[in-house]
Amino acid sequence: MDTEAQTAHSDPMAHARHLTMRLQDIRDRFREDLDKIEDPRAQILFETTAEVLGGLIKALTDFQSKNESAWRRQ
Repeated sequence: MDTEAQTAHSDPMAHARHLTMRLQDIRDRFREDLDKIEDPRAQILFETTAEVLGGLIKALTDFQSKNESAWRRQ
């Protein structure tokens, strides 16, 4: 593995960007499927799951933009 590929492979920001996009896709799918199901309990589960994924997305976004003090180097 060359140095550039190795750096990209170990770059936490690259991984965070990739995972953020994947989680957004999954969250969007849960929200889309809300309209396709009639069971109120399943709707609650899907909405709750979408909200939890939104929290994970926010955490990853904060990490990438260093919005929270925990993500800033000291």
